[in-house]
Amino acid sequence: MNLVELLKVVILSIVEGITEWLPISSTGHMLLVDQFLKINMSEAFKDMFFMVIQLGAIMAVVVIFWDKMFPFDFKNKPVIKKEIFSMWFKVVAACIPGAVAVFLFDDYVTAHFETPTVIASMLILYGVIFILVENWNKGRKPVINVLDDITYKTALLIGLFQVLSIVPGTSRSGTTIIGALVIGVSRTAAAEFTFFLAVPAMLGMSAIKLIKFGIHYTTAEMLTLGVGMLVAFAVSIIVIKFLMKYIKKHDFKVFGWYRIILGAIVIAYFSMVHI
Repeated sequence: MNLVELLKVVILSIVEGITEWLPISSTGHMLLVDQFLKINMSEAFKDMFFMVIQLGAIMAVVVIFWDKMFPFDFKNKPVIKKEIFSMWFKVVAACIPGAVAVFLFDDYVTAHFETPTVIASMLILYGVIFILVENWNKGRKPVINVLDDITYKTALLIGLFQVLSIVPGTSRSGTTIIGALVIGVSRTAAAEFTFFLAVPAMLGMSAIKLIKFGIHYTTAEMLTLGVGMLVAFAVSIIVIKFLMKYIKKHDFKVFGWYRIILGAIVIAYFSMVHI
């Protein structure tokens, strides 16, 4: 791998680290950026890379939220944190609808919907939805303020919203946050549950992509994956901490406006390219 290709990988990984946790669609952004960078890898590898690179982002969540995610306490004596086990069971329940959707429709969606037009349309559509939901939510008091108050019913409903994210440009974190806000979950609890939900969801999808691609890699492909995950991890640490501070004082409307503006720019650009 030459220096130019390595730089492309770093740029894509930075994009992943920034956009994975903000509700603006990481996959959509990487597909759009790749339209301009044109990383020199096979389509099969890129399809796998765009998903597996998220493992680095997952590790950032695990590091930051370790105390809330690890159900055992060995500091003084072995203690099982029942509330954390309970939360993981709720996360598993929330993952079921998305897992079924990916299993049934992932190949079809990849083949037919990974286009700039679809990505831009979803960016705009969910940007509008974010603004409408936040305007509607203004003045409402959350029914669920902390993570432990999320019930199995609430978790499953949020999981149903996550199914929408199978379409590129939608955003997994975006759909789960929108769903949580509509149900009456506070912004902080919604974001934290999204982080929990990301761990098994992204591990599962990454595993599927790895199995489909196979176990044989060139040196360049192994370097691409390693660099990608490392950069995504480092950037995700910064972005997650920023987001958790930001939503304590602000709503998500700024991300809605960003999606709308970016989507409009993408549509305008590709319309001119094809004239």
